[in-house]
Amino acid sequence: MPQWSLLPFFAYPPSQAGYWSPVTSTLNWCEEDYYATIYSAEIVNTLTNLLFMWLGIKGIRSCRRNGHDTIFQIAFYGYLLVGTGSFLFHATLKYPMQLVDELSMIYTTCLMCYASFSYSRPVGFRIVLGLALTGLAVFITLYYHYLQDPVFHQNAYALLTTVVVLRSMYTMEVTLRAVRRHSTEEDRLAREKQGLPVPSKEHQQYENVRDLKTLKTMWFMVIYGLTMFLGGFLIWNLDNHFCPTIRKWRRAVGLPWGIFLEGHGWWHVMTGVGAYLYIIWGIWLRHCLNDRQEEYHLWWPHFWNFPEIVRTQKGTGSRLDKKST
Repeated sequence: MPQWSLLPFFAYPPSQAGYWSPVTSTLNWCEEDYYATIYSAEIVNTLTNLLFMWLGIKGIRSCRRNGHDTIFQIAFYGYLLVGTGSFLFHATLKYPMQLVDELSMIYTTCLMCYASFSYSRPVGFRIVLGLALTGLAVFITLYYHYLQDPVFHQNAYALLTTVVVLRSMYTMEVTLRAVRRHSTEEDRLAREKQGLPVPSKEHQQYENVRDLKTLKTMWFMVIYGLTMFLGGFLIWNLDNHFCPTIRKWRRAVGLPWGIFLEGHGWWHVMTGVGAYLYIIWGIWLRHCLNDRQEEYHLWWPHFWNFPEIVRTQKGTGSRLDKKST
């Protein structure tokens, strides 16, 4: 086969029997099996999960260091489990590891759903919501194991994710946009008539400007995260539909350049970043809901960095974020 690359390359070795053979998963991806080592069925799809695992540990440490709500630390543990399960699944292509990979995605999304809908609700509502989401997770687990149809899992995950993201968008707008939360002159007069504390016009204007700046940055984060997530989904689907052609291209350009044509690996990287951004967004939004905007700020020097919500040091003033665009 003619080589397209003008750069140094290594020819793809043939596939071989693997340490974890035979394949028992209901899914097998476009990356050829056991061509690099007998200990990993899909080496690129395996190693790209290291980003997931690193970001999960980073998020857990950040939650502990900065005192974020416990639900987000648990969500990061779920995020870490997703990356670890996917690592094991692609390394072995065994059905039990496939379940760990796919079902942990459902469980983590259910946790974020609980975080989104339980805030400031009565204890009874939170208990019912927790039981309902637990029941939903158990139902998806059992029904998916019965069907063994990946399309069911993908649709369930997409539906849960859509509900959580839309709910968070709604909460963000109501909380931070002055017109929607009635932080206006009419609201001030109404509070005065009711004998409630009324902030000065200057302080109210400061809060409105602060929150509008925060809202704009959050929308950038949301759009960036969704772009990464949907972009990864598109690349993954192209990888599925044009697999025979892409495999020919990989062998034509050789290693290591063929690695960049591993579409499912790009899905791991891009959705890993998108999901991480979503949890960080959720943490920041929760602090805004708790009126703790002055205590925390977004650290995000450049869009290619991984952001973090950190405590604002005393004496630094009202630092909303450290993002430069």
